[in-house]
Amino acid sequence: MKWIVGLVVGLLALVALLVVVGLLLPEKHRVSESARFRVSTEQLWEIITNYSAYPTWRSGVRAVERLPDTNGQTVWKETDSHGEGIPYETVESIPNKRLVRRIADPKLPFGGTWTLELEAGPEGVTLTITEDGEVYNPVYRFVSRFIFGHTTNIHGYLNDLQIKVVSKP
Repeated sequence: MKWIVGLVVGLLALVALLVVVGLLLPEKHRVSESARFRVSTEQLWEIITNYSAYPTWRSGVRAVERLPDTNGQTVWKETDSHGEGIPYETVESIPNKRLVRRIADPKLPFGGTWTLELEAGPEGVTLTITEDGEVYNPVYRFVSRFIFGHTTNIHGYLNDLQIKVVSKP
């Protein structure tokens, strides 16, 4: 019986620690990552803006559903392998230069934008993704910062994109 009480007390202490550390972390973060692709700016732009094709090359996306536009902006929902969906909207689009996308559900415990910037060079195109994220729940903040890392999704996107570009006919 003592070990059960000890286990419960230990779990409560762990949760309290996660909450306290999470409360001490900033709600907002900014991270960036870049990668170079040996294709034209136009080819890369076509791939990254064609959200309906994401399930064919993004490992974490199983389905995409077009949603009604919001304020004239394109909105869609990406569903992952666990069946969880997140709506996104394009808030800025300068063809072959800059694309800004935002999580379009204020009820989620996180939010923010991804800014994708393309820069042509002699060796191809450099794509830089900057995440301006917000994590509202302190436990999610702890997990996002110390378990997953803020750049995990960007890194996965760039890796998937590199595979797509290399395998593109």
